[in-house]
Amino acid sequence: MISDREEKVLAYLREHHIDYEVYYHPEGKTIEEAKQWWKDDGSVHCKNIFLRNHKGNQHYLVCFHCDHDLDIHDLEHRLKAELMAQGFNSPGKLSFASPERMMRYLGLEPGSVSPFGLINDTDQHVILFLDDCLQQAEKLSFHPNDCRATVVISREMFEKYLQIKGNTYRYMKLYE
Repeated sequence: MISDREEKVLAYLREHHIDYEVYYHPEGKTIEEAKQWWKDDGSVHCKNIFLRNHKGNQHYLVCFHCDHDLDIHDLEHRLKAELMAQGFNSPGKLSFASPERMMRYLGLEPGSVSPFGLINDTDQHVILFLDDCLQQAEKLSFHPNDCRATVVISREMFEKYLQIKGNTYRYMKLYE
């Protein structure tokens, strides 16, 4: 059964003529759980984390290859340098955003974080950071805001989605 959150994503993609493929599988709230259900579809499966700054007035969605882990302190330094180079304020100390913040800004629950949650960010509050390696991928895959399905999308179509959505986003080196 398709959830309302998933249908909203798929309808948005169809409405904006963004090509994608979708397949369904049992719930996978973590990368480890989801890996057993992913198809060998040639896409780069992405891990997504939702962070907040120390004041709680700015939120960041960070996407990277699912086989990598991030050191939060290293990520703080990298994001600080990138944001300040773009004229934004320093994020200071980063921490994981609460489930309440995730629901407020992305309309999502833990385990379903995805760049498609930006559909619910009508004020373009959330800044998206994508690891550089994703620029080399032909296809990417994300949950469609429901961890019982996977959307496979070309990088070009994903970037079209991001342009239409309007949130600030940047590719940058997130790890060594």
